[in-house]
Amino acid sequence: MKDDVVPIVFVHGTRFSAGQWSAQLDALRNDFPVVAVDLPGHGSRADQAWSLSSATEVIASAVDELRAGPALVVGHSLGGYAALEFACRRPELLRGLVLAGASAPTHGLWTAPYRWVARLVPRISEDRLTRWNDRLLRRLYPPEVVADTIRGGYAFHTLPVAWAEVLGRRFDADTMRAVKAPVLILNGEKDTLFRAGEADFARAHPRARIELIPRARHLANFDDPGAFTDAVRRFAHELGGGG
Repeated sequence: MKDDVVPIVFVHGTRFSAGQWSAQLDALRNDFPVVAVDLPGHGSRADQAWSLSSATEVIASAVDELRAGPALVVGHSLGGYAALEFACRRPELLRGLVLAGASAPTHGLWTAPYRWVARLVPRISEDRLTRWNDRLLRRLYPPEVVADTIRGGYAFHTLPVAWAEVLGRRFDADTMRAVKAPVLILNGEKDTLFRAGEADFARAHPRARIELIPRARHLANFDDPGAFTDAVRRFAHELGGGG
Protein backbone atom coordinates (compact mmCIF):
# COMPACT_ATOMS: atom_id res chain seq x y z
CA MET A 1 0.00 0.00 0.00
CA LYS A 2 1.30 3.46 -0.93
CA ASP A 3 2.27 5.49 2.09
CA ASP A 4 0.37 8.68 2.84
CA VAL A 5 2.26 11.95 2.50
CA VAL A 6 3.40 13.50 5.76
CA PRO A 7 3.61 17.31 5.98
CA ILE A 8 6.89 18.69 7.34
CA VAL A 9 7.50 21.87 9.35
CA PHE A 10 11.09 23.07 9.82
CA VAL A 11 12.07 25.21 12.82
CA HIS A 12 15.37 27.12 12.71
CA GLY A 13 18.08 27.50 15.32
CA THR A 14 19.51 30.33 17.39
CA ARG A 15 19.65 33.77 15.68
CA PHE A 16 18.75 32.34 12.24
CA SER A 17 15.50 32.37 10.28
CA ALA A 18 13.49 30.12 7.98
CA GLY A 19 16.27 30.63 5.43
CA GLN A 20 18.32 28.04 7.31
CA TRP A 21 16.26 25.34 5.62
CA SER A 22 16.47 26.42 1.96
CA ALA A 23 18.36 23.29 0.87
CA GLN A 24 15.89 20.99 2.62
CA LEU A 25 12.84 22.83 1.25
CA ASP A 26 14.20 22.69 -2.30
CA ALA A 27 14.91 18.97 -2.03
CA LEU A 28 11.63 17.94 -0.40
CA ARG A 29 8.90 20.22 -1.74
CA ASN A 30 8.09 18.03 -4.73
CA ASP A 31 7.32 15.05 -2.48
CA PHE A 32 5.91 16.56 0.72
CA PRO A 33 3.93 19.61 1.86
CA VAL A 34 6.76 21.57 3.50
CA VAL A 35 7.23 24.91 5.20
CA ALA A 36 9.87 26.61 7.33
CA VAL A 37 8.80 29.07 10.01
CA ASP A 38 10.33 32.19 11.50
CA LEU A 39 10.18 31.96 15.28
CA PRO A 40 9.09 35.01 17.30
CA GLY A 41 11.86 37.60 17.38
CA HIS A 42 13.47 36.18 14.22
CA GLY A 43 13.31 36.86 10.48
CA SER A 44 9.92 38.19 9.40
CA ARG A 45 8.83 38.11 13.06
CA ALA A 46 11.79 40.13 14.33
CA ASP A 47 9.48 42.65 16.00
CA GLN A 48 7.54 40.00 17.94
CA ALA A 49 8.48 39.17 21.51
CA TRP A 50 10.03 35.77 22.10
CA SER A 51 8.46 33.13 24.30
CA LEU A 52 8.22 29.36 24.13
CA SER A 53 4.46 29.73 24.27
CA SER A 54 4.38 32.00 21.21
CA ALA A 55 6.89 29.75 19.43
CA THR A 56 4.53 26.84 19.99
CA GLU A 57 1.68 28.81 18.43
CA VAL A 58 3.82 29.70 15.39
CA ILE A 59 4.54 26.02 14.80
CA ALA A 60 0.88 25.10 15.33
CA SER A 61 -0.21 27.74 12.80
CA ALA A 62 2.24 26.35 10.24
CA VAL A 63 0.85 22.82 10.72
CA ASP A 64 -2.68 24.14 10.27
CA GLU A 65 -1.76 26.13 7.17
CA LEU A 66 -0.39 23.03 5.43
CA ARG A 67 -3.89 21.50 5.73
CA ALA A 68 -2.50 17.98 5.63
CA GLY A 69 -3.06 16.73 9.15
CA PRO A 70 -0.53 16.24 11.95
CA ALA A 71 3.00 17.07 10.84
CA LEU A 72 6.57 15.94 11.19
CA VAL A 73 8.28 18.83 12.98
CA VAL A 74 12.04 19.22 12.46
CA GLY A 75 13.73 21.54 14.94
CA HIS A 76 17.38 22.54 15.16
CA SER A 77 19.06 23.75 18.38
CA LEU A 78 16.81 26.50 19.79
CA GLY A 79 14.18 25.35 17.30
CA GLY A 80 14.60 21.80 18.55
CA TYR A 81 13.72 22.80 22.09
CA ALA A 82 10.81 24.87 20.78
CA ALA A 83 9.67 21.81 18.82
CA LEU A 84 9.97 19.67 21.95
CA GLU A 85 7.79 22.18 23.81
CA PHE A 86 5.31 22.02 20.92
CA ALA A 87 5.31 18.22 21.10
CA CYS A 88 4.30 18.37 24.76
CA ARG A 89 1.71 21.13 24.36
CA ARG A 90 0.07 20.19 21.07
CA PRO A 91 0.38 16.40 20.64
CA GLU A 92 -2.70 16.27 18.41
CA LEU A 93 -0.78 18.21 15.73
CA LEU A 94 2.37 16.07 15.82
CA ARG A 95 3.04 13.07 13.56
CA GLY A 96 6.73 12.82 14.37
CA LEU A 97 9.60 14.86 15.80
CA VAL A 98 13.18 15.38 14.61
CA LEU A 99 15.50 16.84 17.23
CA ALA A 100 18.66 18.12 15.53
CA GLY A 101 21.38 19.52 17.76
CA ALA A 102 18.90 19.62 20.64
CA SER A 103 19.53 16.52 22.73
CA ALA A 104 21.45 18.01 25.63
CA PRO A 105 19.66 18.73 28.92
CA THR A 106 19.15 22.45 29.48
CA HIS A 107 20.52 22.41 33.00
CA GLY A 108 23.84 21.60 34.60
CA LEU A 109 27.40 22.90 34.28
CA TRP A 110 27.54 22.61 30.48
CA THR A 111 25.05 25.48 30.15
CA ALA A 112 27.44 28.01 31.76
CA PRO A 113 29.10 29.06 28.46
CA TYR A 114 25.68 29.64 26.90
CA ARG A 115 24.61 31.82 29.80
CA TRP A 116 27.86 33.76 29.43
CA VAL A 117 27.33 34.25 25.68
CA ALA A 118 23.75 35.39 26.29
CA ARG A 119 25.08 38.08 28.65
CA LEU A 120 27.89 39.07 26.26
CA VAL A 121 25.91 39.42 23.02
CA PRO A 122 24.07 42.66 23.99
CA ARG A 123 27.43 44.33 24.64
CA ILE A 124 28.57 43.91 21.02
CA SER A 125 27.13 45.96 18.17
CA GLU A 126 24.76 44.13 15.84
CA ASP A 127 26.75 45.36 12.83
CA ARG A 128 29.89 43.69 14.16
CA LEU A 129 28.05 40.47 15.03
CA THR A 130 26.49 40.42 11.57
CA ARG A 131 29.87 40.83 9.87
CA TRP A 132 31.35 38.02 11.99
CA ASN A 133 28.46 35.68 11.21
CA ASP A 134 28.42 36.47 7.49
CA ARG A 135 32.18 35.90 7.27
CA LEU A 136 31.98 32.63 9.18
CA LEU A 137 29.15 31.17 7.11
CA ARG A 138 30.76 32.20 3.81
CA ARG A 139 34.06 30.67 4.85
CA LEU A 140 32.60 27.34 5.97
CA TYR A 141 29.78 26.66 3.50
CA PRO A 142 28.91 26.98 -0.21
CA PRO A 143 26.85 30.05 -1.19
CA GLU A 144 23.86 27.98 -2.26
CA VAL A 145 23.63 26.50 1.26
CA VAL A 146 23.85 29.71 3.31
CA ALA A 147 22.71 32.53 0.99
CA ASP A 148 19.13 32.53 2.30
CA THR A 149 20.32 32.40 5.90
CA ILE A 150 22.58 35.42 5.36
CA ARG A 151 19.80 37.23 3.50
CA GLY A 152 17.38 36.56 6.37
CA GLY A 153 19.61 38.32 8.89
CA TYR A 154 20.28 37.44 12.51
CA ALA A 155 18.18 37.85 15.63
CA PHE A 156 20.91 38.82 18.08
CA HIS A 157 18.45 40.94 20.05
CA THR A 158 16.36 37.83 20.78
CA LEU A 159 19.19 35.49 21.74
CA PRO A 160 19.49 36.48 25.43
CA VAL A 161 15.80 36.15 26.27
CA ALA A 162 15.32 33.01 24.16
CA TRP A 163 18.17 31.11 25.74
CA ALA A 164 17.33 32.40 29.21
CA GLU A 165 13.88 30.85 28.89
CA VAL A 166 15.10 27.59 27.35
CA LEU A 167 17.86 27.17 29.94
CA GLY A 168 15.33 27.86 32.66
CA ARG A 169 12.74 25.42 31.29
CA ARG A 170 14.70 22.22 32.12
CA PHE A 171 14.36 20.17 28.96
CA ASP A 172 15.82 16.70 29.50
CA ALA A 173 15.07 12.99 29.19
CA ASP A 174 12.01 13.40 31.41
CA THR A 175 10.56 15.78 28.82
CA MET A 176 10.91 13.06 26.20
CA ARG A 177 8.59 10.82 28.18
CA ALA A 178 5.76 13.28 27.51
CA VAL A 179 6.18 13.07 23.72
CA LYS A 180 3.58 10.79 22.14
CA ALA A 181 4.91 10.65 18.56
CA PRO A 182 7.99 8.84 17.19
CA VAL A 183 11.26 10.77 17.53
CA LEU A 184 14.41 10.86 15.41
CA ILE A 185 17.41 12.33 17.23
CA LEU A 186 19.49 13.59 14.31
CA ASN A 187 22.89 14.97 15.26
CA GLY A 188 26.17 15.84 13.66
CA GLU A 189 28.77 13.24 14.62
CA LYS A 190 31.13 15.97 15.86
CA ASP A 191 28.51 17.99 17.75
CA THR A 192 29.72 16.60 21.06
CA LEU A 193 28.15 19.34 23.19
CA PHE A 194 24.59 18.92 21.95
CA ARG A 195 24.96 15.14 21.76
CA ALA A 196 25.65 15.04 25.50
CA GLY A 197 22.24 13.66 26.41
CA GLU A 198 21.26 11.86 23.23
CA ALA A 199 21.47 8.36 24.73
CA ASP A 200 19.36 9.39 27.73
CA PHE A 201 16.86 11.15 25.47
CA ALA A 202 16.53 8.05 23.31
CA ARG A 203 16.21 5.62 26.24
CA ALA A 204 13.42 7.74 27.72
CA HIS A 205 11.17 7.31 24.67
CA PRO A 206 9.91 3.93 23.41
CA ARG A 207 9.87 5.08 19.77
CA ALA A 208 13.04 7.17 19.57
CA ARG A 209 16.24 6.42 17.71
CA ILE A 210 19.54 8.18 17.11
CA GLU A 211 21.02 8.86 13.69
CA LEU A 212 24.34 10.65 13.15
CA ILE A 213 25.54 12.67 10.15
CA PRO A 214 29.18 11.58 9.68
CA ARG A 215 31.79 14.31 10.21
CA ALA A 216 29.09 16.97 10.66
CA ARG A 217 29.10 19.51 13.47
CA HIS A 218 26.29 21.46 15.15
CA LEU A 219 25.00 22.87 11.86
CA ALA A 220 24.62 19.42 10.36
CA ASN A 221 22.13 20.54 7.73
CA PHE A 222 24.80 22.96 6.43
CA ASP A 223 27.72 20.54 6.77
CA ASP A 224 25.98 17.82 4.75
CA PRO A 225 22.64 19.03 3.37
CA GLY A 226 22.08 15.87 1.36
CA ALA A 227 22.59 13.46 4.25
CA PHE A 228 20.44 15.58 6.56
CA THR A 229 17.65 15.77 4.00
CA ASP A 230 17.81 12.05 3.29
CA ALA A 231 17.44 11.26 7.00
CA VAL A 232 14.36 13.48 7.24
CA ARG A 233 12.92 11.98 4.05
CA ARG A 234 13.36 8.40 5.31
CA PHE A 235 11.74 9.25 8.63
CA ALA A 236 8.80 10.95 6.90
CA HIS A 237 8.24 7.86 4.74
CA GLU A 238 8.35 5.66 7.86
CA LEU A 239 5.71 7.83 9.49
CA GLY A 240 3.60 7.57 6.37
CA GLY A 241 3.74 3.80 6.37
CA GLY A 242 6.26 3.37 3.60
CA GLY A 243 9.22 2.19 5.63
